[in-house]
Amino acid sequence: MCPATLSCSGNSCLSARNGKFSSQKCRGKVIRAEVLTLSPKKKGQHKIHELLSSQGIAHTHLRVREVVWKQTHVTNDICRNPSFDPMFLDEAYESCRKICAEYAKTFYLGTKLMTAERQRAIWAIYVWCRRTDELVDGPNADYMNNSVLDRWEERLEDIFNYKPYDMLDTALADTICKFPLDIKPFKDMIDGMRMDTKKSRYANFQELYMYCYCVAGTVGLMSVPIMGIAPESSVSAQTVYNAALHLGIGNQLTNILRDVGEDALRGRVYLPQDELALFGIRDEDVLARKVTDQWREFMKEQIRRARFYFNLAEEGASHLNKASRWPVWSSLILYRKILDAIEENDYDNLTKRAYVGRAKKLVTLPLSYARALSLPSLAIQ
Repeated sequence: MCPATLSCSGNSCLSARNGKFSSQKCRGKVIRAEVLTLSPKKKGQHKIHELLSSQGIAHTHLRVREVVWKQTHVTNDICRNPSFDPMFLDEAYESCRKICAEYAKTFYLGTKLMTAERQRAIWAIYVWCRRTDELVDGPNADYMNNSVLDRWEERLEDIFNYKPYDMLDTALADTICKFPLDIKPFKDMIDGMRMDTKKSRYANFQELYMYCYCVAGTVGLMSVPIMGIAPESSVSAQTVYNAALHLGIGNQLTNILRDVGEDALRGRVYLPQDELALFGIRDEDVLARKVTDQWREFMKEQIRRARFYFNLAEEGASHLNKASRWPVWSSLILYRKILDAIEENDYDNLTKRAYVGRAKKLVTLPLSYARALSLPSLAIQ
């Protein structure tokens, strides 16, 4: 999903002056910066949406629109009734539940308000996404190559043809039979893993955004059909999908900011190279994990960007089915706290890891539950 691309059109573009983004005139040149200077909570709300759309944002990308269309128009009667054994299915979903409960505790708690069928489906999707991610970041990552990802994609196609390889695949195949899921977001996530094997630098935010879309924005596309849209919602399905997409982008940008020091130790820099240069920061400075005033100013802007996406994500969170909102609001609030923790560490995310303690996580649960009960806003168009 091509980014809220932070670029300007026409004769105006963004530049950094003393570490601050500002508007300036430029000829024949577009500097990929960001809509960081625009707050989605201010008066120009709809203008921001127009800017996002006009700059080729991924949520208006043809392939994303195609996914939304398919998942809102395809009916479940296309399922070819794979007739999995009920006891085997129960065991498969229980395995997914245990994995989710172990590795995503807060999210798992949030799913407890969902209907049993939706719970099982979202657990199955979580497990497939986790297994896909572990191909690149797991214990066997040293053996990763394109052929492994090619085989994983072939296996995905088998799942969508109701020919699962193992028990966990069976849970996803059954979920696909029950909910209108398109294969494209799943394939795009595998493409994100391919990017991880080929790229360790991103020239600008547009490149980084495509990576964030593949590895995280796709999760939003997968999840909306499971979570469902509130019957009382007056907005379009595309609006809700956009919000889910923005949550994934915000989450991944936050992951990048949280893990930037660890990634530097691995020789990876998941930050826009052109924006680093605008703040006078070299690649070598990041790899050496130097925390300077320039770095702090740069981080302030990166945090503002992540919050920008969270603000957009909030627009659609309350338009999901009421029983499905809790895990979404939990994610929104917890990931915002990671950004708060980076600020509390004086923007030193190169030598310190931003951490949200268990006590703070527990405090967010009733808050996110209260937000989950809120009625959909009628202000979104």
